[in-house]
Amino acid sequence: MNPIKLRYEIENIYNLPTIPSMLRKLLLLIEDPSISMPDLGNFILKDPALASRIMKAANSPIYGFQHRIKNISQALMMLGSNSVKGLLLGISVFDIMERTMAGLWQHSAGCAAAAKVIAEQTGHKGIAEDVAVAALLHDIGKVIFGLRYSEEYQHILAVVREKNSTLFQEEKEHFGVTHADVGSWLAYKWNFPQILVETIKYHHSPSLSRTAPIHTSIVNLADIIVKTLGFGFSGDDLTPMLYPQVLQVLAIDKELLKSLVFKIDSELGEPADFEID
Repeated sequence: MNPIKLRYEIENIYNLPTIPSMLRKLLLLIEDPSISMPDLGNFILKDPALASRIMKAANSPIYGFQHRIKNISQALMMLGSNSVKGLLLGISVFDIMERTMAGLWQHSAGCAAAAKVIAEQTGHKGIAEDVAVAALLHDIGKVIFGLRYSEEYQHILAVVREKNSTLFQEEKEHFGVTHADVGSWLAYKWNFPQILVETIKYHHSPSLSRTAPIHTSIVNLADIIVKTLGFGFSGDDLTPMLYPQVLQVLAIDKELLKSLVFKIDSELGEPADFEID
């Protein structure tokens, strides 16, 4: 497939007639660099179901705030605009995630909670919310593939099952790019910070990250741990290789790694903890 044509089609995803009107409005909203917190708040409050989901997610292990968040204004203040945009996007594609791939939302939410734990336990508490957003959105490219090329993507998922290969590998073979590329294109177009763009792009190859090696390493490790624990489903059953460089960048030894796995397993609890509908 022509990569230029592919990127054009991907970046104009909101023109698809199958895109829900609320998601279309959101995508146009977050592309606006002048969007303010009150604008985001008003958008959320116009949709009671969306507001309810935001509140439930804000009080879930994804963020793990010490005190319960009681209203949208408090959520906006605690999370900040970029985190709110990321959470809005993740929640808005929840139903599409589940239609594209059963278990993808649980995997994504689990990675967000795991990334926060890893950040806090490795001395990077200051970026915990940022990496939680990156982890929540790291597989957004799969959703976009599922929206834009629904039949083709379902075929790719079937090939993955038949060959017991990786989804990343089959995407690359069929499209010439992967969900990581697609997700980073849109994160850039949606005016997300460069660190988030790069984390999404290199979450399968953290050694290539130049501006966000710590963020990317945390999300990569969160992805591997959550997949190893069997929480949710990300498209294939193969556990990715653990990169020694990731452990080195994050200064994680064997004992800390065991502790992280135990804490994340405990934090995730039951899948029902992450249901937002």
